[in-house]
Amino acid sequence: MDKLNTIARSMDVKTNTAYALIRVFLGIALSVRGWMILSNPDSIIEMGVNREYFMWISLIGVVHSLGGILLCIGFWARLGAFIQIPILFSASFFVYDHTKLMMGGQSIELAILVLFLLCTYFVFGPGTLSIRNYFAKKKV
Repeated sequence: MDKLNTIARSMDVKTNTAYALIRVFLGIALSVRGWMILSNPDSIIEMGVNREYFMWISLIGVVHSLGGILLCIGFWARLGAFIQIPILFSASFFVYDHTKLMMGGQSIELAILVLFLLCTYFVFGPGTLSIRNYFAKKKV
């Protein structure tokens, strides 16, 4: 039991690492999502989006790719989160309004979770393990 407490205490001091790992994962996931949209926009059309929204879908792909990269590296992470919040807000409350909780596939729970994480990184920033923080320490 003492060994378990020691491990738990050592993990408690590494919350900055956990915060950074979540940010990196979110950034990679959003970048991959953006790349998938840009590489195969017909898949979005198959999901029921009209062709006249093709330009908007392309913009969403670019924003996810760029914002995800900014989040992943922790450089201008607030900007990366901010530019994606309107997309996830609309996905959560307008695109998925016909779905119910716990449905298969891309669901409202996932969109709301990503929206919550983006808002968290917009408000609190990228954390101490980021390129922005690295360059700030280099200047001093």
